[in-house]
Order: sequence, then C-alpha cells, then structure tokens
Amino acid sequence: MMLITKLFIGLVGIMYAGLAIWCSVQPNMTSKKVGFQLVGGSGRSEFLTVYGGLEFGIALLLLASLFSKETVIYGLWAVMLLHGSLVLFRTISLIAYADIGAFTYRLAIGEWVIFLTSVALLFVRLSRGGAE
Repeated sequence: MMLITKLFIGLVGIMYAGLAIWCSVQPNMTSKKVGFQLVGGSGRSEFLTVYGGLEFGIALLLLASLFSKETVIYGLWAVMLLHGSLVLFRTISLIAYADIGAFTYRLAIGEWVIFLTSVALLFVRLSRGGAE
C-alpha cells in the first residue's frame, strides 16, 4: 500500500510541477483555456505567481513528503485537503456561474478523481491503523 500511495502522491506532485511550468512558459495559452484575461503587468504577475509559483510550491510540498516513510501520510493528507477544497469551490462555481467551458469541466473531473482517490487511500491506511 505504501508504494501505491507514494506513486499517487508523486504523480500528483509531478502534475503540479508540469502545470506550473506550462502556466509560466505559456501564460497566454493557459489563461485563455481557463477564461482569464491577462491585463497589464499586474495581471501577468498575478497569473505567474499563483499559477506558476503556487502550483510549483504545491509540487515541492508533495514531492518532499515522499522522502521519508513518516511523512508520506502528511503528503496524502495534503492532497486530500487541497483537492477537497478545490472540489468544494469548483462545485460552487459550477452552480453559481453560467457559460463554463469544456476545459473547466475537465479540470473539475480531474479534481474529483484526485480527491476521491486520496480519500480512498486515506480510508485504507486509517482502517489499518496507519500501518502498511
């Protein structure tokens, strides 16, 4: 079970690193896909900081949790809490706003998959008393 958990956290961490790089290198393309307009230097700075910097920080946090057997569970909790928040706020936004693009729905599906997988892995770990 530890290997599956580590692979899952590692995959999510690598995904965030990739998203951070993609958003940093191609901000015009990525911002258009999610419906953002990069207005002036402030808009570009905010997009680079949040979509580049924050996503890269999340990647580092998750990947760092893999280096010690004792910290893997914290990485799994981080994935679950992060994606639980994303699922909650994404669901609210899908209810509250019209004219949602297909790419946003694909993001929502991915967020749900990651959230539910992390919940399942945590459930299995906790039902075993945290033991492997």
